[in-house]
Amino acid sequence: MRYDFDKITDRKNTNSLKYDCALERGRPEDLLPLWVADMDFPAPKEVVSALKRTAAHGIYGYTEPNREYFSVLSAHLTRHFEWTPQREWWIQTPGIVFALAEAVKAFTEKGDAVIIQQPVYYPFSEVVVDNGRRLIDNGLKFDGIKYVVDFADFENKITENNVKLFLLCSPHNPVGRVWTEAELLRLAEICLRHNVIIVSDEIHSLFVYDGNKHTCFGALGEKFYDNLVLCTSPGKAFNIAGLQLSDIFIPNPALRDKFRREHNASGYSQLNTFSHSGALAAYKYGDGWLKQLLAYLQGNRDFIKDFLECRIPEITMPLPEGTYLAWLDLSALKLSRPEQKALIVDKAKLWLDNGRMFGDKYSSFERINFACPRSILATALEQLEKALYNN
Repeated sequence: MRYDFDKITDRKNTNSLKYDCALERGRPEDLLPLWVADMDFPAPKEVVSALKRTAAHGIYGYTEPNREYFSVLSAHLTRHFEWTPQREWWIQTPGIVFALAEAVKAFTEKGDAVIIQQPVYYPFSEVVVDNGRRLIDNGLKFDGIKYVVDFADFENKITENNVKLFLLCSPHNPVGRVWTEAELLRLAEICLRHNVIIVSDEIHSLFVYDGNKHTCFGALGEKFYDNLVLCTSPGKAFNIAGLQLSDIFIPNPALRDKFRREHNASGYSQLNTFSHSGALAAYKYGDGWLKQLLAYLQGNRDFIKDFLECRIPEITMPLPEGTYLAWLDLSALKLSRPEQKALIVDKAKLWLDNGRMFGDKYSSFERINFACPRSILATALEQLEKALYNN
């Protein structure tokens, strides 16, 4: 089956966070939204059909995953990442951010240090600070082509601050890095050496473009299992984030028990009744849809690159190796924060995520979501071009 990703689906008046909540979020209603990380493409037909069957049953009581679900999930991880988890390692949560917060509370005490790598998805810092832990930043370095890890700084920060926990974003949101196996092994060795627990958020693991390969942290070797919490979800890849399902794997039984106790303390038990129906169908039948989607998204990524280079050279971006998010650098424009906001919001009529959300030093950046029909992306970039040059 061929899928038409150029087709525009009207998402207005669907209670969409992306399209219907501008006023509630303090934005004008006439902005073109390319901010929150969901896609403007309908989920695979098999997912929609599975949800319709669940809805048609008419009873929406408490639901648990059946044996088929874990079997299909495990086969998916084996097929895509050459890693096969054991069932007893498995815990489900209503989203990875929920799991990050639970990990912070389960594995650290108030005042303990947790390390992240900014610029990074803003809930990483929120779940640390809001839970009374100390935020330590091993800031990524831009080498002129891509962002890289400062490994010496990473280890120094760990030892100087007695860091207990590392929140890893892999692939990285917003800079689009797909970490190499060698990079992940260096991080793993440092954490093992200093007894730092690693929570690896791999929600974007299926969005990887030509020339790159996602390495599942679990596939690095059993020697790292004792301090690993691996977070996966079908939410991004199959555009079902609203179903709120994540699959967490914790091989170390002592860590798993701590996490379960924190999970139980949250008062949350069974997941959304529709979540397993949608996820099961996505994992069983979604590979063909996903392959076509990736080709289309890579085309969108390249479209942004070519547009900026040819028509807005003052704005640059590191070429995303993965995710459907681009990290735009506006620093050459030398705009103040109010001037940049005026450019993006008032003149270009765009709703993007300003870089300051991902770290205080990044206010001259904007994150743009390119998981949309190319005509929408073209309109957004043309509006930005006009705003910048036609004053």
